[in-house]
Amino acid sequence: MTDLTSLPFHLQLLVREYGQSTYQLIQGLAQIEDVAERTKRAGQIVQLMLRLQPALRELPEVQTRLWNHLHAMAGEEVTLEAPVPLRSLTVRTEKPTRVPYPRQGPKLRAYGAAVEALIAKAIAIEDEAEREQATVQIGRTMKFLYRQHNKENAKDVTILRHLGELSGGQLKLDPAAVDSENLFEMPGGTARTAPFIVPQPQQRERRDNREGREGRGNGFGGKSGKKRKKGGRQEPQQPPQ
Repeated sequence: MTDLTSLPFHLQLLVREYGQSTYQLIQGLAQIEDVAERTKRAGQIVQLMLRLQPALRELPEVQTRLWNHLHAMAGEEVTLEAPVPLRSLTVRTEKPTRVPYPRQGPKLRAYGAAVEALIAKAIAIEDEAEREQATVQIGRTMKFLYRQHNKENAKDVTILRHLGELSGGQLKLDPAAVDSENLFEMPGGTARTAPFIVPQPQQRERRDNREGREGRGNGFGGKSGKKRKKGGRQEPQQPPQ
């Protein structure tokens, strides 16, 4: 039996997934000198791997996945004429490069660094009309993000002030035109519509009680004419004695 602790970590995962017997069969491919015969034997092992893991049938490109798993367990030096492209094994063995994380957060948390990047690109636009159109689009995005972050509507003057802060005063719009033409509203949006407020449990309970009192009237509820208990429910009938 193979000592799993002596194998690289990615091979340990593959051996556990398909079993040590399958791994030994794959290791035996190196002893077959003819490449065509070796590839034929590898195809039989791939079918065995699929039987051992039938859940893989539901995945897209399952043959590519299985052949690359076999290629990883066989090793780079074992040549195969696989019917699918085989990935290089260096991506599994080389240590990945360190991901550079930003050392400074966004100036205004509600908008993030993506809006700051858009503003920097808009500042670099030389055409004045195109820069103004880009500023309007950025303002719409900022107003949408402000609503998502603060859970409340933002005034246009607030967005214009934040836009000036982030752009260093280089991106400007006429406040009167923004307000009269609703430039910061998304197409098809409702700028002047009051926001929908979800009723709280206490409000729903008071509404239900009020509707129940209106339905009972003088003690009789609905069209059936039968008395209802408090809460609008019928009294259970007693079985005959």
